[in-house]
Amino acid sequence: MARDAGLEELIRQELSARDGMSEKPMFGGLAFLLDGRLLCGARNDGLLVRLGKSNDDWALALDGIELMVMGERRMNGWVRAGPAAFGDDRLRKRLLDAALAYVLALPPK
Repeated sequence: MARDAGLEELIRQELSARDGMSEKPMFGGLAFLLDGRLLCGARNDGLLVRLGKSNDDWALALDGIELMVMGERRMNGWVRAGPAAFGDDRLRKRLLDAALAYVLALPPK
């Protein structure tokens, strides 16, 4: 699967000031990790965002956002935002802020 360099750059712009960020090829794209914990990912088919199993209902109610599916496996707690959704600066920031809040609340590794 091809990567989306434009989306990757948008995510970097949003997250680069935060300490502990790293990048790793995953999911057929590029994953962004905070202190080694998956936060989000960029692929040519959308922005993958980790919101947590009980925190994704609000996002799934929005146009252009759907539950992430890998193969036949439904990834509860993860959403995929298509280009119209991740192209909206406010919505992309809201999604990434929600992912940060979720990951920061996880127990330390």
